[in-house]
Amino acid sequence: MEVIPAIDLLQGRCVRLYQGDYSQSEVFNENPVEVARQWEQEGATRLHLVDLDGAKEGKSVNLDAIASVTQAISIPVEVGGGLRDKATIERLFEVGVRYAIVGTIAVENPALVQQLCHDFPDQIIVGIDARNGKVATRGWLETSEINATDLAQQMAGFGASTIIYTDIHRDGTLIGPNMEALREMAQAVEIPVIASGGVSSLTDLLSLLALEPLGVIGAIVGRALYTGDVSLSEAVRAVGQGRWQDVPPDPPRFA
Repeated sequence: MEVIPAIDLLQGRCVRLYQGDYSQSEVFNENPVEVARQWEQEGATRLHLVDLDGAKEGKSVNLDAIASVTQAISIPVEVGGGLRDKATIERLFEVGVRYAIVGTIAVENPALVQQLCHDFPDQIIVGIDARNGKVATRGWLETSEINATDLAQQMAGFGASTIIYTDIHRDGTLIGPNMEALREMAQAVEIPVIASGGVSSLTDLLSLLALEPLGVIGAIVGRALYTGDVSLSEAVRAVGQGRWQDVPPDPPRFA
């Protein structure tokens, strides 16, 4: 199972939100490239980038920052936030992004997602963000009446490579992942699922290993890395071993 560090971009800076609330943002670093390099050095095998401005405005906003990150590191980068048309996604791929994460258009324009999956096989990830099992869209500002598992099944049928499932009530809270919802999602589809939201400790990450046989192949970690509740290098090694283990000290962390 991959431990995937998250960088959320707001006005070009690395921030974290609480439960997706833009008014409750905390800046962790002014330089996302510095953060990305640190996570790569600590053993990340993939980086999760979210354009928060883009998610809110419905168009890519932080493209320059994203391009700077992809050029600075060698691991694959997945990007979401405001990806509502093919041209924007093509531009991301041109600057070195490996995977595009679509969310809102999965609800509002599913035919476009089907076409994207055809045009970019194995590169389209569908991000399903839910409140109480219902799909939220437009930067989590709106909540639909669509069940998360129903949407996941539709997107899997279209050829999506992976589902990223986020429990909004858990995101940025450090209260642990929603294991029941993740289990339900993994059992609903035959494509891989990545867990997102609420990871607060190595214990949470190791508990997610129980869902790996169901297809939960990764966990996105955000706030817990920036607060120091989780050490990425230790988490990568512990999850790789599937058990607690003694690890050497971490390299110096960014300021």
